[in-house]
Amino acid sequence: MQPSVTRTAIVMTLAAIISVQVGSSLAKDLFEITGPVVMVWLRLTTAAIILLGFVRPNLSGHSQRDWLVLGGYALALVGMNTAFYQAIERIPIGLAVTFEFLGPLSVALAKSRGVRDLLWVGLAGLGVALLGWSPGSLSLTGVGFALLAGLCWAGYILITPHVGRCWSGGQPVLVANLAGSLVLLIPVLHIAGGILATPWVWVIGLAVGLLSSVIPYLLELRALRTLDQRIFSILMSLEPAMAALAALIILSERLSPTDVIAMVCVMIASIGITWTSRSSYVG
Repeated sequence: MQPSVTRTAIVMTLAAIISVQVGSSLAKDLFEITGPVVMVWLRLTTAAIILLGFVRPNLSGHSQRDWLVLGGYALALVGMNTAFYQAIERIPIGLAVTFEFLGPLSVALAKSRGVRDLLWVGLAGLGVALLGWSPGSLSLTGVGFALLAGLCWAGYILITPHVGRCWSGGQPVLVANLAGSLVLLIPVLHIAGGILATPWVWVIGLAVGLLSSVIPYLLELRALRTLDQRIFSILMSLEPAMAALAALIILSERLSPTDVIAMVCVMIASIGITWTSRSSYVG
């Protein structure tokens, strides 16, 4: 692989991370007006509309198993987004992403076989313990929703390879966003009232859908064509820090020194388990 190609893929991955976290902070900034349920519906709906311009779904010729896999994928994607928005309504975004990140970290640990990985388990556990010890930043409900988002993220990671073998291109993402939009439509109409008739609400929803779903998906798809998956995973470990930075700039959300140390512990644990699994693989 040429170094220039690798650098381009790394830049794309970092841009995707920035896009997602900026989108999350913009969404939270408008929760007082729309609420998290309406905002996640706007994100799913606008993302589906945009993807329809790029993806031509072919739903024929699929087995019952294919549809079950797609259903699980859609459930994981919609559940992850909905639970995450509920979490960031209650706790700082950087901390919500840190708790959520325990989902993919658990998947990485489950696939690992080395005794050294117990070190990373302990470090992640230390980070969680520090978050629980830090006063004033957390609510149990917010943490619960963040952990639920992490569980859905873990399911998303595990089921995505099966989806890729059953469905081509961007069809799964389009169908998942459409399904989520339809499922949430009735509660949104009950909650939102006439707010959906306001044009600027749709403009905001379009921006969040682009930043949080469409742009990251396209960038990650391009990056993963040339970038080693382990390097990609290490870069994704920067998500909590980028979330905290975006929230600081856009929302003026500040974390305590203990919160920052806890977040760094989880990030290092994620990088460590990824690097260890790489070393085991190569050796």
